[in-house]
Amino acid sequence: MKSLMTKIAVATAVAAVPLTMATTASAEGEKYILISHAPDSDSWWNTIKNGIALAAEQMDVDVEYRNPPTGDLADMARIIEQATAAGPNGIITTLADYDVLKGPIQTAVDSGIDVIIMNTGTPEQASEIGALMYVGQPEYDAGLAAGQRAKSDGVGSFLCVNHYIVQPSSTDRCQGFADGLGIELGEQMIDAGQDPAEIKNRVLAYLSANPDTEAVLALGPTSADPTILALEENGMAGDIYFGTFDLGGEIVKGIQSGVIEWGIDQQPFLQAYLPVVVLTNYHRYGVLPGNNINSGPGFVTADGLEKIEEFAGEYR
Repeated sequence: MKSLMTKIAVATAVAAVPLTMATTASAEGEKYILISHAPDSDSWWNTIKNGIALAAEQMDVDVEYRNPPTGDLADMARIIEQATAAGPNGIITTLADYDVLKGPIQTAVDSGIDVIIMNTGTPEQASEIGALMYVGQPEYDAGLAAGQRAKSDGVGSFLCVNHYIVQPSSTDRCQGFADGLGIELGEQMIDAGQDPAEIKNRVLAYLSANPDTEAVLALGPTSADPTILALEENGMAGDIYFGTFDLGGEIVKGIQSGVIEWGIDQQPFLQAYLPVVVLTNYHRYGVLPGNNINSGPGFVTADGLEKIEEFAGEYR
């Protein structure tokens, strides 16, 4: 794989020579820092860590992962400032809240550090703060596509189990879903928190108070896994329409069993792996993709689960 990436990079560099001021290709050992908004408790990010580990090995660079332990965005802003002060060759960061994080990220860009936005935020926001590019899944668009799919399946009402309501992109998923259905979001989104027992209890309470709810939308394993338990407890598993963002071991099992209709795969491995490869080739050869990279959404159903089942929670 390393030799393949080298050939691709060299071929691209040759083609791009008239358009770039490429420097020598001899520098290796670059240092990059990937910063996420995720709390330590969110296992979904293990795939991100695997992605940067593999990219670091193949590209012969050093990549460090940093995050706020509790998911606090003010803490994340400080981590970005600390990373900038360390002077790495590049920073890869999520943009979970534009208003909170744009300042520290712009400071990094102004100091001469190359930045790639991944996972959250939008291509437009990445451009506004001077990032090289965006690699991720536009969250509102993904929610909209999910809502349109659910509408075509006959869904007219839903519960959105939002386990990270302080992050605007999480709300974008719920709002997009409501817009895809053509209904108001209103009170159909709940602040589920991140404690599995509390998430389960809040889902049970909502469905008990709103027995006509036709669908449930979870935003990832953190909310999907306890929701599965809630539906098993109240006897609705397999009967209520259930979709979720992202993948994980329990989600894959739920899709296999028919409890979950689909999971939206934003391919987190690519969100971590590709920025490392892009930054390395940019620094070594002066080449850069001309467009942002949308890693999702893709809908995963019971058909064709074999490869996803094999690598769920690791590379998928």
